[in-house]
Amino acid sequence: MSSPLESTVGWRKMRIVRHLQLDEWLPVIRILGLLLCVVAVMMLVPLFILLKEDDGDARAFLISLGITLGSAVLMLAISRKVELELKPRAMFVLTTLSWVLVSAYSSLPLVFGAPHLEVTDAVFESVSAITTTGSTVMSNIEGLSDGLKLWRGLMQWIGGIGIIVMAIAILPFLKVGGMRLFQTESSDWSDKVLPRAGGVAKAIGLVYVGLTLLAILTYWLGGMDGLDAVVHGMTSLATGGFANYDSSMGVYSDRPHLLWMASFFMLLGALPFVLFIRAWQDRAGVLWCDAQVRGFLRLLGWVIAALTLYRVINGEALFTALTQVTFNVISVVTTTGYASDDYSAWGPFAVVAFFYLTFVGGCSGSTSGGMKIFRLQIGLIMLGNHLRSLIHANGVFSQRYNGRALPDEVVRAVIAFSFFFFITIGGLALALSFIGLDLITAVTGAATAVTNVGPGLGDIIGPAGNFSTLPDSAKWLLCIGMLMGRLEILTVLVLFSPSFWRK
Repeated sequence: MSSPLESTVGWRKMRIVRHLQLDEWLPVIRILGLLLCVVAVMMLVPLFILLKEDDGDARAFLISLGITLGSAVLMLAISRKVELELKPRAMFVLTTLSWVLVSAYSSLPLVFGAPHLEVTDAVFESVSAITTTGSTVMSNIEGLSDGLKLWRGLMQWIGGIGIIVMAIAILPFLKVGGMRLFQTESSDWSDKVLPRAGGVAKAIGLVYVGLTLLAILTYWLGGMDGLDAVVHGMTSLATGGFANYDSSMGVYSDRPHLLWMASFFMLLGALPFVLFIRAWQDRAGVLWCDAQVRGFLRLLGWVIAALTLYRVINGEALFTALTQVTFNVISVVTTTGYASDDYSAWGPFAVVAFFYLTFVGGCSGSTSGGMKIFRLQIGLIMLGNHLRSLIHANGVFSQRYNGRALPDEVVRAVIAFSFFFFITIGGLALALSFIGLDLITAVTGAATAVTNVGPGLGDIIGPAGNFSTLPDSAKWLLCIGMLMGRLEILTVLVLFSPSFWRK
């Protein structure tokens, strides 16, 4: 039996532990509150447009704004006078919760607005937008109010800049992001680009905004009306793929110059934004000097050439084939998800090719999803070294990328990510088939969710369809898949480890 003194000491220790645990999570609550303030501010933009047009959806945004701002104020009040210092464990939780919370509150205008989507559909649409996946459950998009069209574009634009910041500021710290390679290959790129992480984030934000404005201006000069230019400008750079029409970018098929413009800006969105800063401060050639960028552009070139030849052999005019192939290949590889044609009707070779392209993705530190080019390149380096070691058993072969030795932790991270990447897709496809989805819909739906591409294959979720007819349970599973893919999978999986929650 413990003495009164021991009991008092034990009680005090328990209070200290609880206090420390509370201190660990209060900064997370504060940052989440600040993020909701950003969401509330962004809601003001479509609200002003709707008030000016005297549209009934203004009420939906007013309600959504009130709920979002009220929640933000409550979070900030709970966590007032707290220093924003995050421990490693809190970083994992914050990263996941921020995407979940922003997606949830961003869905409110879709629930209260004219579409009056069910909660499941609204959450699916917002998760797809924030993760820049581009899958949609909505039809008659042309009939939406200007405010809701703009809001769909804004959600993807917010998600796009969030992805870049996460890739540069958070994922390297968590040892799951490819931006660690920029530290390796560029020898403290943060010192060469800008001296502080805050300066890097600010510069990237300026680049992102500048390229978005350039895209908007280019589309407008190319013949789009103002709203279309703004929305497509935002979703092109965010590699999100939400369009203002049910037929996506197919509505502009009779104006091929717009498809070429969109291809260019999707391509820019899939390149490392850090290199844009270096190109501006140093020399433009730095982009082509990067192994990841070279591999990405070469892959696109070979695939576009092969599929264009395939289309020409099958009777398509050369320029039309080149335009459609270039646009749709870049859209899928960059995980944008625009569609200008139903490429699933191009023939079996094209269908299989687009299925493979679903997994590729763009460059690390960009707005695109997927495996990312650098992981494929590292995999090929490892395979080459392994084959050489089989031939020369006593040989010692270094693993180099971009002219520098690959750290073991990067190699381990690539192997771990790749394993869980395909396990996640396989498990999700199995769960979708258990619900009753057919093989093509289940497999391509799982793949397109985790890779954040957008459309899948088949009659239901292919480029000519959408996700509205899927069961609610399937939509929730796909939401989980989209979030896991956007957060590089391991960031989410670690939260389910019992050891993670032990002090």
